Amino acid sequence: MNREKKIETEEVDAVTPPPRARVSPEFERKRDYLAGFLAGEKPGEPKGGAGSDLQASVVEVLKSIYDPEIPVDIYELGLIYDVDISEDGDATITMTLTTPHCPVAESLPQEVELRVLSVPGIRDAVVNLVWDPPWDPSKMSDEARLELGML
Repeated sequence: MNREKKIETEEVDAVTPPPRARVSPEFERKRDYLAGFLAGEKPGEPKGGAGSDLQASVVEVLKSIYDPEIPVDIYELGLIYDVDISEDGDATITMTLTTPHCPVAESLPQEVELRVLSVPGIRDAVVNLVWDPPWDPSKMSDEARLELGML
């Protein structure tokens, strides 16, 4: 007795992406109680906005991400075009890659998003990968050029 099951399918033109997960403002990140106790002060969440401590914290995290082929972090390499932090702690990172055929084209933007989300005070992070203007060595910092022997 061979029963064949039929699976019904439906063709669609597009699928709406699922909503992004966000950390609500009421959610309080757990901190190391001993560090706060020893410091003698209660750490506050950094405020967002351009030039804020929160933006500086995000830039520091970006400087800890290294290009796998070049021994320079992605910030000094000039791959980060913009770091925008809203007053609510939403981060929008505009970045590029050295080439569209970069072997980490799929994984590097995801790593950037995860690392930025790890910064206390960041509620949401979006990484916009752009190709215009294209990256070229003139976008590197002097530190990156020195590291690569280009100075």
